[in-house]
Amino acid sequence: MNSKAAAYQQLADKNELVERHAPLVKRIAHHLIARLPASVIVDDLIQAGMIGLLEASRNFDGSKGASFETFAGIRIRGSMLDEIRKGDWTPRSVHKNGRAITAAINQVESETGRDARDVDIAEKLEVSIDTYHQMLNEVNAGKIVGIEDLGVTEDVISTESSKGSDSPFEDLLQGSFQKALAHTITTLPEREAIVLSLYYDEELNLREIGEVLDVSESRVSQIHSQAMLKLKSRMQSWQSNEK
Repeated sequence: MNSKAAAYQQLADKNELVERHAPLVKRIAHHLIARLPASVIVDDLIQAGMIGLLEASRNFDGSKGASFETFAGIRIRGSMLDEIRKGDWTPRSVHKNGRAITAAINQVESETGRDARDVDIAEKLEVSIDTYHQMLNEVNAGKIVGIEDLGVTEDVISTESSKGSDSPFEDLLQGSFQKALAHTITTLPEREAIVLSLYYDEELNLREIGEVLDVSESRVSQIHSQAMLKLKSRMQSWQSNEK
């Protein structure tokens, strides 16, 4: 085969990869949209995801051990998250409060050596407990990404056919960071760990979790926000130790 024919064949192979994996883009988009604000449009995610798929088709190297679907899934999802972050609508004050709460959690737990309670964090922030709960609600409402962004989640990017693979690339994805994350979740108070499990593993919404726990939807939102900010604080400590 001459060089021109080889180039045409290579282009045809890449186009075939893109066409075959276009449904993966829609699947990832609809998985993400369920956890995003109503202002995010699924078609925008799909458009960003298709760009990620095209980039994956250009950069994929099958000799590295990963399946194309695994590789493309990561690129697709990353492209969607980049698009979301570029259009972030959350007020700066909410981001500021989120950082302040994370810092307060870290300070309380460093000083006391135990899990930071609502009252401890509110006291450290020098606000009332009601104000602190309102801050948590605002942070949760402004949250555009979830626990998945502390690491790569397999359920979004793999299928039944790829879950049995055991490549070095996938071992890397499921490496020490995810082990540390899984361990950190076990250090959360039981109710916070349950909320995360019901929300991310069982994919219940806040209202449904409230029915399970017999608390209000607003309270579930607060518990979820506080659990996520604790994870962020504790994983920052892990990352510092790794450096």
